[in-house]
Amino acid sequence: MKKTAYLIILLCCSYYYSAAQVGIGTTNPDQSSILDVESTDKGVLIPRLTTVQINAIVNPANGLMIYNTDLNEFQFNCGTTAIPDWSKISHGNSVKYSNIDITSNLNSSSYTNIPIFGLLDWNDDTTLYSQSGNTITINTTGRYKITANIAYTVPSVGNSAHQRVSVEARLAINGTPTGAIANTGYVRRANNHNEASLHITEVFNIIAGQTISVQTIRGGNSAPANFRSVGTSNIYIERIK
Repeated sequence: MKKTAYLIILLCCSYYYSAAQVGIGTTNPDQSSILDVESTDKGVLIPRLTTVQINAIVNPANGLMIYNTDLNEFQFNCGTTAIPDWSKISHGNSVKYSNIDITSNLNSSSYTNIPIFGLLDWNDDTTLYSQSGNTITINTTGRYKITANIAYTVPSVGNSAHQRVSVEARLAINGTPTGAIANTGYVRRANNHNEASLHITEVFNIIAGQTISVQTIRGGNSAPANFRSVGTSNIYIERIK
């Protein structure tokens, strides 16, 4: 009797796998799936590995997926078995700040960190981003998208010097201006034409511990330039890899 039961189970299993489908929580897996998992109170838990363990995987298949417990993100190998490239598939952790300061001079004679880190809009991961003064420190090596928007105005200084001001901006890594340059050309304080804006979007490979800041420098006359108003300038940083 037992042998007969085992034979029936074996035949059923053989048929089940010959159909190239597996159903968990369902006896009727979708025809388009090789694995159909259904539940109303549980999820699917894939292997959770540290970065060291991930890097120790021998010949990881293209498309292999894991959860990185060091970075708290899903990753998959978009490279080859010989040269794996672990890219994340979960949401990007980002941070955004806006300006409060409207008095500091943005038109200095040398590149200077500007006070754009005034009001924290959000920080998805305080272990990843730590801000102090006019810089923010990136605590995990990776690839980051950084966008800075600067709206400025040229105040009246009581003479003609304020009529020709040109502010230039760059992002800085560890205090060194790096990447694209934003420049409005001359802004003339005449007929109410005394406002302009600068915009930068860059992607950098950042090493853990490096700082990010926004720097401006004088591109024309020495008259001052200030943030236009509170909340009109900002910086957004997102880890994308």
